Amino acid sequence: MNAQGFKRLALAAILAVAILAPLGLKNYGVYLLSLWALYAIAAQGLNLTLGYAGQISLAQAAFFGIGAYISALATTAGMSFWLALPLAGLACFIIGALIGFPALRVQHHYLAFVTLGFNVLVFLVLRNEEWLTGGTYGVANIPRPALFGLSLGGPLAFYYLCLALLVLMTAMFWHIVRSPWGRAFAALRDNPERAASLGISIVTYTLLAFAIGSAAAGIAGAAFAPLVEYIDPTPFTLSLSLAFLLMVVVGGQGTLTGPFIGAALVTLLPEWLRWTEGYYLMVYALAVMVLMVVCPSGLTGLFDMARRRWERSP
Repeated sequence: MNAQGFKRLALAAILAVAILAPLGLKNYGVYLLSLWALYAIAAQGLNLTLGYAGQISLAQAAFFGIGAYISALATTAGMSFWLALPLAGLACFIIGALIGFPALRVQHHYLAFVTLGFNVLVFLVLRNEEWLTGGTYGVANIPRPALFGLSLGGPLAFYYLCLALLVLMTAMFWHIVRSPWGRAFAALRDNPERAASLGISIVTYTLLAFAIGSAAAGIAGAAFAPLVEYIDPTPFTLSLSLAFLLMVVVGGQGTLTGPFIGAALVTLLPEWLRWTEGYYLMVYALAVMVLMVVCPSGLTGLFDMARRRWERSP
């Protein structure tokens, strides 16, 4: 089996597991799966910005929070969730394009500091501007949507909504990375000077990478608000941005399947390790460190290594 066929098989297997996984689980287990699906969408956006376009961003949690607050404020004011969802994505697309401008002048760790500053700024606005966001009191009683008169308020129904969003966003990213845009992003990541000499607009594609990646986080955040039904600024700190970065790196940056696997590891593994009681975070950190030493390209790279060895075996 070639690499492309292996990736398609991996995506099909992930989808099959995702469809069947919640059956028989309790509400908390279904909630974790819903959270995995939304985190995977946000990680896909960061994967496009970092893994394909080579632009470091520590602001993904800020866009996740912006999308969540737009959805929460709009739906509690009476707007349909189905209008608030694209509105959150559009707002984050525009803001992401504006944040992309510093990437035209600074690179690498300098750009990381710029996006870190934006994440802190958004958190301070969410916490301090009570007239708009409710401040530390947050926004409560966020309604869950209905579709064609069918309520999606139950845990299982809302999980399948999150999964459907994940499938749609994955299809969009699959189309992007296989299109001329995807090849331009890769050229921009590998050698910006050569890309410019080939007629690729550095400005256009840098801004597009930030804008599309930010919009994905905004859409995921818009669905996160009705999932938890109450939001305050606490979740949208730097730690969440670092978690998204960990999802991309551990899963395998620059791959379609990497964000799924990375999001599952970051979201679910700590829960599975709670039987170790006070040691679960230590075990979790050690597992991540060992993985990065053994296979710096992430779990997807580890699977690719196993596949190549299997193909070479008699």
